[in-house]
Amino acid sequence: MSSTSKTLFAGAVVLALISPVLAYDFGRPATPAEIALWDIDVRADGKGLPPGSGTVAKGEQVFAENCAACHGDKGVGGMKDRLAGGQGTLASNAPVKTVGSFWPYATTLFDYIHRAMPYQAPGSLSNDDTYAVAAYILSLNGILPVDGKLDRDSLPKIKMPNRDGFVPEPKFDPAKLFKRK
Repeated sequence: MSSTSKTLFAGAVVLALISPVLAYDFGRPATPAEIALWDIDVRADGKGLPPGSGTVAKGEQVFAENCAACHGDKGVGGMKDRLAGGQGTLASNAPVKTVGSFWPYATTLFDYIHRAMPYQAPGSLSNDDTYAVAAYILSLNGILPVDGKLDRDSLPKIKMPNRDGFVPEPKFDPAKLFKRK
């Protein structure tokens, strides 16, 4: 069989295999309500934060019930990441990266808790409980007072200690890839 014949034969086989698939109309456009169920990300500026609120006191209770088993009492000493402390250690030989020492935006804390925690049941906390846990963790780090409360208006206004510790990458210029020296 010539190479042209082999190519034509291979093309015919591929077409025969995919043509039944092309005959069907798989799926349908998602409805706005279905999209809204998955559109839960929160930006650094707070866009996407849902309604609700939570206090440090309520957060301490929710944390004890849902988070302490992995992160330890008061966010320290558990088998998973440490959440509190570490301020002033980033430039040392033993940096301790926690919410209070490393994270640049408080809104990221809400977003992460809301989508990925608790570990055994991600996304199971209500908006109010998520605000409360975020408030508690921020309080453990001395960023929010012990009588503090968070909501969609107050959370984006919190300036994290390491907010200015990140340097944005320079804008990518593909032309620089091919410049000769």
